[in-house]
Amino acid sequence: MPLTLTYTGQTSVPVEIEGFTPSWAKDKSLAEIEQFEIFHGNQKLPLAEMFRVEGNASDLRFDLEGDLSGVHWIGAHMSEGAIHIHGSGGRHIGSEMRGGEIHVDGDAGGWLGAEMHAGFIHVQGSAGHLVGAAYRGSAKGMTGGMILVDGDAGNEVGLTMRRGMIAIGGRAGDVLGFNMIAGTVLVFGECGIRPGAGMRRGTLGLLGPNPPALLPSFRYACTSHLQVLPMMCNQLREQGFGIESSVANAECDIYSGDLVALGKGEILIAHQSAS
Repeated sequence: MPLTLTYTGQTSVPVEIEGFTPSWAKDKSLAEIEQFEIFHGNQKLPLAEMFRVEGNASDLRFDLEGDLSGVHWIGAHMSEGAIHIHGSGGRHIGSEMRGGEIHVDGDAGGWLGAEMHAGFIHVQGSAGHLVGAAYRGSAKGMTGGMILVDGDAGNEVGLTMRRGMIAIGGRAGDVLGFNMIAGTVLVFGECGIRPGAGMRRGTLGLLGPNPPALLPSFRYACTSHLQVLPMMCNQLREQGFGIESSVANAECDIYSGDLVALGKGEILIAHQSAS
């Protein structure tokens, strides 16, 4: 039986549970788990003041119930196990995680998977800004793992990303892949302005309708059916991410850039046939 945490807090002040991971809880009694220190604003409280705790943590599985949109840092720094959020969660879900998996049935706040090193995150709803991004002042964002968002995402997805994969099923905001070092970001809906600005290496796939105008520092290379695109789409399908077969087999216009940086990145745009 997994450890079940039911959120009972009724407050507009942010609640932070950073460091509460399956690894920490696996050998603890319920009484010890209930005393884990969380933050309610700038005030320290035991976990039991905001959550009803039931079950057993020995199998490294957490189920979180209730409206958790104001609860932040869920699964931050986790290295193993599984967390299932039955609804929406707050900011910094899976921040700096090194392993394990997180499933969110609703929406996620900003900084989803920020500076993630390994592991898997799947959000069935939408996410805020800075998915898989570097924190301000950091040299690297996401360095491994996979983040899937079935809905929309905000600005600066993949900021300074180094490795790993991000897939957005809906719309992505502005400056997708800003200062990207490497890795892969695929967007299956529309995308905001200036994708790939400052990218050095890596791949951005703009596979939805109405792609934005690219910066003049990107150069057209060719139009081609890429063998790697069906492979990536199959990998995403295996993880429960819905993709139409027509997208996986689409012909793509390929652009290289950003030429104001190292210029070894590529942007793939689903080819629009002339009518």
